[in-house]
Amino acid sequence: MSSWNRHNPIATFVRNRRKSLKLTQIALSDYTGLGLRFIRDLEQGKPNLMTHKVNELLLFFDHELAPKELKDEKSTGSG
Repeated sequence: MSSWNRHNPIATFVRNRRKSLKLTQIALSDYTGLGLRFIRDLEQGKPNLMTHKVNELLLFFDHELAPKELKDEKSTGSG
């Protein structure tokens, strides 16, 4: 099982946006209709969260999950 990573980009984004809006996790749960446990788990970096719920939360901040191209730095260098 994957370990939790509190510093993953989504956890960090949600936590920082929530705090910038001066919302508690309880208030964010109330506003979004998502469970408090889900909010807490996401901010703590729990692996294997349901993506549709993550998107529901990100939509509150006018964002959504999207694929990001990973660039292999070794193959883009000279040589």
